[in-house]
Amino acid sequence: MTTAPDVQVPREEIARLALGALRGSGASETTAALLVDAALFAEDRGMRGVGVAHLLDYLHAIDDGRLDPAAVPEVRRLAPGILACEARGGTFHTGFDAAFDDLVATARSAGVAMFVQSGAFAGGQLGWFTERLCAEGLVALGAINSNAFLATAPGTGRVLGTNPLSYSFPRTGGQVLTVDQPSSAVAYVAVREAAAKGQGIPEGWAIDATGRPTTDAAAALDGALLPFGGYKGANIAWMVELLAGMSGGTWSIDAPAWDSGTENPGVGMFLLAIDVDKLGNDFVGRTDAHVTRLGEQGVRTPGTARETPLAEIAVPSDVLDTLRTRAEASAE
Repeated sequence: MTTAPDVQVPREEIARLALGALRGSGASETTAALLVDAALFAEDRGMRGVGVAHLLDYLHAIDDGRLDPAAVPEVRRLAPGILACEARGGTFHTGFDAAFDDLVATARSAGVAMFVQSGAFAGGQLGWFTERLCAEGLVALGAINSNAFLATAPGTGRVLGTNPLSYSFPRTGGQVLTVDQPSSAVAYVAVREAAAKGQGIPEGWAIDATGRPTTDAAAALDGALLPFGGYKGANIAWMVELLAGMSGGTWSIDAPAWDSGTENPGVGMFLLAIDVDKLGNDFVGRTDAHVTRLGEQGVRTPGTARETPLAEIAVPSDVLDTLRTRAEASAE
């Protein structure tokens, strides 16, 4: 993880450089565009750990062979309301995009549609997937597992992934309420960043390699993360693991590392899309009024949505240099 100072770069320039870097590494036009869109989505919502700097993780994975940037996913219909995708060593984004129109049409026809995906690289920000469905007026719930980073309690080793859960609910006027959070007390990328900067981490985030609680970020990387809320957070991590496991993807404890080696993690995704218009009770309007009423009472509305895209993106200078160098090399 970088410790270089940030540089403010126009959004269009970052997109151009990132697309060039990914294409130059062999990414298909579709995959490159989707990854850049997801990175900018994360930046707009303050999720910098899975934003532009995270694109370097994809580039390194391509270089090492963990990610096939030109993989063509295979989408199949398993039942009237169930679609399945084999990512074939590519990204979740590409498989999801390939199934998207059919998934939306199925949800609108049947009222509910389920999508599972296996054989993919790490997912990035899960809210990108649920919010894209929600933009079509659907309620969406998503789960992805990862290679094991999480101990269910102090004294145990890595057994589950950070296993994010995301949900998106439509509101009136095209607004969306999206929550995207890991089952761990903190995302892995936050600990990695703290270790790179030589910073400590709060108690309760992680344990070291001996299973003891630690506030040393570097020791945490050799140990394991802890779930939020003790065993209750571990229960959520278990739920995500099992939902994602419906895809036939690799269990977290068996998945190869996403940031080293040559093997694709092969983990799984679960998405549920619901057409609430079928309920006939103005759910969207009632939801919006309810969220607004609670907000007026001082209740924090969950989620990290940003109303307008950022005109400039704060990018670490070394990340910018890498993207520019690779983009220029691909243009030669």
